[in-house]
Amino acid sequence: MTNTKPTEQAIEKLEKLFEQHFGKRPEHTEMLPASGSDRRYYRLRSGDTTVIGTHNTNVAENNSYFYFTELFRKHKIHVPEVYVTSKDRHFYLQQDVGNLSLYDQLQKEGYTDEVRQNFHKALKQLARVQWIAGREADFYQCFATRQFDEKAIMADLLYFKYYFADLQRIHYDKQALVEEMEQLSKELGRIQPQMLMYRDFQSRNIMLHDGKVYFIDFQGAMQGPPQYDIASLLWQAKAQLPDNWKEDLLNGYIASLAELQVSRVEEVHFRKGYAQFVLLRILQVLGAYGFRGLMERKPHFISSIAPALKNLNSFLSDNPQSPPYPVMRSLLERLSSNEMQQRYTTPARNENAPLRVNICSFSYKKGIPQDAGNHGGGYVFDCRGLLNPGRFVDYKHLSGKDEPVKQFLELETKMPSFLENVYDLVSLNVDDYLARGFESLSVAFGCTGGQHRSVYAAESLAAYLRNKYHIPVTISHCNEQNWVREQANK
Repeated sequence: MTNTKPTEQAIEKLEKLFEQHFGKRPEHTEMLPASGSDRRYYRLRSGDTTVIGTHNTNVAENNSYFYFTELFRKHKIHVPEVYVTSKDRHFYLQQDVGNLSLYDQLQKEGYTDEVRQNFHKALKQLARVQWIAGREADFYQCFATRQFDEKAIMADLLYFKYYFADLQRIHYDKQALVEEMEQLSKELGRIQPQMLMYRDFQSRNIMLHDGKVYFIDFQGAMQGPPQYDIASLLWQAKAQLPDNWKEDLLNGYIASLAELQVSRVEEVHFRKGYAQFVLLRILQVLGAYGFRGLMERKPHFISSIAPALKNLNSFLSDNPQSPPYPVMRSLLERLSSNEMQQRYTTPARNENAPLRVNICSFSYKKGIPQDAGNHGGGYVFDCRGLLNPGRFVDYKHLSGKDEPVKQFLELETKMPSFLENVYDLVSLNVDDYLARGFESLSVAFGCTGGQHRSVYAAESLAAYLRNKYHIPVTISHCNEQNWVREQANK
C-alpha cells in the first residue's frame, strides 16, 4: 500500500524547525497548493509570527536557492529571507511575503498606472539581479544547467516541437525544421552579453508585500542573455500587456542600466537580441502549455494556449523577417492563425445558452442519485478503484476539497489519469449537446463514503468545464451531512 507518512513527517520536521528558531510551537500549520515542481509549501503560524516552510528532497536545488538568496539580499534585492534550514537541507523556513502576486494584481485591477509602476519596479530590480549580483555570481552554484547556451536553447525549441507543434496534426518537413532550429540555436547562443539570467521571470513569481516587489522561484537561475528575462515578463501569455506598456517597460529597463552605470550595452544590438528571445520564449511556453495542458490536461495551461498563440501572431506580424527560416516561419504562421487561436479560445459565457451541467458526488452506500434532467441521465463514474485517502487517519476527517487530500490524490493515486479519461468523455457530450441545443447533462462521481475521491473528482470536473466552456455548472455533494468531521486520535 502507498505510504502516506511523508506529509505528516514533513509537517513534524518543519514544526520542530519553527520551535528551534522562534522558541515556540506553531499554533497552526496549513499546506499550500502545490506548484508545478516537487517542492511542497506550508504556512506555519504562531501569534503574529508567520513563515513559509518548504520541503524539497533535491538538495542541489535547495543549495542553489540558498546561494542566490544570500547573493541577492547582499545586493539589496528583495527576496524572502531564509531563516533556518535542517541539517539534511531538505527543509527550510523562509519569510512569508503573502499571497498577492503581480499577476494577481493585474487580473484584479487591470492596466492601471499603479500596476504599470509595479512592473517598472520589478524590471528595475531585475537589472540589479542580472548586472550587479551577476557580476560576482558563481555559476557552479547553479543546480541544473550553468549556462543558457546553444544546447539549452535547442532543448527549448525541441520542447515546443514535440509537445505542441507535433500535437496539432499540421504537416511540415520535420527534418528541415530541426535543421533550422539548430541554426537558430547557434545564432541565439552567440548573443552577448551573458549575465545572470532568472530563467522564469514572470508576474506569478513577483510578489507584492509591504509596498515592495519580492522575487520568488529563482532557483533555476543561470548564466544567460538578460533579454530573455525581459521577454518572459513582457510577453507572458495571460498577462497580454498592451504594446505601449511593453515599449515603455523596455525603455524603463534600459534607462535603469544607465543608473547602474552598466557600460557594456549597445542599445541597438540589445533590442535586436530582445526580439529574438521574445520568439524563443513564446515557443518555450507553448511547449510547456502543450505538455501541461494537452498531455496532462491541466485546465489552467489549456486556457493559456490561445493567448500564447495570440502573442505569436502579434510577434510575426510585427517582425515579418523573423524568424528568417522558411519552414519554421510557415509553421508558426499556420499555428498562430485565427483558426488555431479559435480552437483553443474559451468561448465567452452565453447566459442564454440552454445547457446546464449538474455534477454531484455520492456514496455507494446510499445508492446512485437520480438525475432530474430532461435527457434521461448522464455519466456515472466509479472512483472506488482509486486508493482511498479516508483509510488514513491524517485524511479521514478531511474531504476532497481540502488541500492535503487534493495533493494525496494527485501525487499518490491514479486520479490524474482517471480524470484525463473523464474529461475526454464528458467533453464529447458537452460539444454535442451545445451544438444540438440540449438543456442539461448530469455527471455523478461515487466512492465508498462520498467524502474524498468522488468529491475531488466532482470539483475538478466542474473547474475544467467552467474553464473550457464558460457554461453554467452546478455541483452538489450528496453525502456531505454524513462526512467524518472530527480528527481521529493518533
